[in-house]
Amino acid sequence: MDVDTRLLRYFAVVAEEGSLTRAAELLYVSQPALTKQIRRLEAGLGVDLFTRSRTGMALTEPGRALAERVPALLSGWETALRETRGAASRAARVLRVGFLASAANEATQPIIAEFARRRPGWRAEMRQASWSNPSAGLADGDVDVALVRLPFPGQEALRLLPLFSEPRRVALAASHPLAARETIAFRELWDEPFVAAPPETGRWREYWLAADERDGHPVRVGAVTEHPDDWLTAIANGYGIALAPESAARFYTRPGVVYRPVTGVGPSRVAVAWDPADDDNPVVRDFVRCCRDRHPDRPGGPDGT
Repeated sequence: MDVDTRLLRYFAVVAEEGSLTRAAELLYVSQPALTKQIRRLEAGLGVDLFTRSRTGMALTEPGRALAERVPALLSGWETALRETRGAASRAARVLRVGFLASAANEATQPIIAEFARRRPGWRAEMRQASWSNPSAGLADGDVDVALVRLPFPGQEALRLLPLFSEPRRVALAASHPLAARETIAFRELWDEPFVAAPPETGRWREYWLAADERDGHPVRVGAVTEHPDDWLTAIANGYGIALAPESAARFYTRPGVVYRPVTGVGPSRVAVAWDPADDDNPVVRDFVRCCRDRHPDRPGGPDGT
């Protein structure tokens, strides 16, 4: 049987937590979806991996046997995948750079130009990720380095060099009653429907809904989108409002959408991120230095300089 590594990841978390509820929270998936995937794995293997009860999920004997092997198997696969993709990039003299939305704003092109100067013959290939992938492909090994917005799920496993921060604004339909205001207090927006990222993005979604800055007030979600164009369309059509970086007013203009300063929420932070396995990769180090040099007030890169 061919097994999807995603199923093994799900299994490993459920085995570790002993609870579908806690595992679903950690994996940023719904509990019914996780239950379905575990049953799919069991059906494919032809064995019961868990004994289910009101107190949780207990491993069966076959489940314990699989649980002992899965961590090493997944680690080996991740290493093989990263090394294979990295070798292909090195052979092509391409550095794969993931990014979200406006990347590092106006500093992006100077960073790329400086990288080309430092690494003649190399090319920084920019790969835009959807908002359902807030690590911009880095967590999956699809890119070598990424320009990201903090916070996002799994960032603790990566190296991060914060570059700059900028205020958040609120994006509204031009016809919205508050659109004529020069500044809006976030408290006035608590009862508004918001355009949100997909639920599986976890901390990323919660941050852009400012869930921690509502004093426990519940969030209303009017629409869910993954891409800037869909996001702008939902706002223009009045399905909801959204928080956005201040730079969105420059990079994401759309008739019918306005951006207004908002008080009562913290800023958005931009960072360059890379895998710890690439701490000694000279090409990744050079790219991080380029990012740092565009923001000289930042601390050091992968070599601490």
